[in-house]
Amino acid sequence: MDLDMLNMFVIAGGTLAIPILAFVASFLLWPSALIRIYYWYWRRALGMQVRYANYDDYQFCYSYRGRAGYRPSILMLHGFSAHKDMWLSIVKFLPKNLHLVCVDMPGHEGTTRSDLDDYSISGQAKRIHQFVECIKLNRKPFHLVGTSMGGNVAGVYAAQYPEDICSLTLICPAGLPSTTDNKFIKQLRELQESKRIDRIPLIPSTPEEMADMLKLCSYVRFKVPQQILQGLVDVRIPHNEFYRKLFLEIADEKSRHSLHENMSKIKAPTQVIWGKQDQVLDVSGASVLASAIPDCHVYILENCGHSVVVERPRKTANLILEFLALLHSIDNKKQA
Repeated sequence: MDLDMLNMFVIAGGTLAIPILAFVASFLLWPSALIRIYYWYWRRALGMQVRYANYDDYQFCYSYRGRAGYRPSILMLHGFSAHKDMWLSIVKFLPKNLHLVCVDMPGHEGTTRSDLDDYSISGQAKRIHQFVECIKLNRKPFHLVGTSMGGNVAGVYAAQYPEDICSLTLICPAGLPSTTDNKFIKQLRELQESKRIDRIPLIPSTPEEMADMLKLCSYVRFKVPQQILQGLVDVRIPHNEFYRKLFLEIADEKSRHSLHENMSKIKAPTQVIWGKQDQVLDVSGASVLASAIPDCHVYILENCGHSVVVERPRKTANLILEFLALLHSIDNKKQA
């Protein structure tokens, strides 16, 4: 082998070694950076673009794909302490010609966080309405999707701004009184009585607490490496003080049962999706909504917990598409 050929192999080997070593270093030393890269990669792969919208001095961060057309746009509201990228697992199974918008909820990720802001469920619904007006999403009625805390906000939004909404999907929504006190509810009550707000199960500060939270939220047992658990914690720790404040706000009497107080005002066709083994919010909430909302379609997913979006993304995407197709079919029959 001549010297030029040897040099070529050395250069090629070095070129390959650099990204491999960078990946290993990120995994071992900066797992939180690896998680951010992961979300960046999947947004790019799925065609989701990140944009910002401003309402006075308030900034909203959102991602979107497609353009508004003859089919309703879809706005997705994530849950407590999550962010817009949590929807990527569902976006993967939705048609690329659908207009999708995923927004960071007030105080989360790239959306403005202010000590002066109203983080009650009603206050968040008002902020989301400002966002909708900013990007002119309500030129035509759109389909609204919300999960957990985002489901509570979505339900209140549909009740307070009915002209904006053509249909609604609520996934394991908060904001309903629990008919049974599960382990999580009992634990929260004990923490409230002892004023130990630093031990809220949904606000982990160590890899072990993160593993416990994943077990609480998921029926499916994901095997998550220790380094990834550390990365997930590292990403959250700078925001934990805000999460505690937010949790106390939405667990307060003003917001705790907001969806229940507003559900009779929801007039849009509504779809409710719930994991049967939800350990955070009891599945009995689905029947509560079904009894109050006239045109309500309920789907209970077997072998699924609170994190429906993560555990059953394909099924959830298909249910949403089937629901929208059903509504489109009904509209066509009415016009015929």
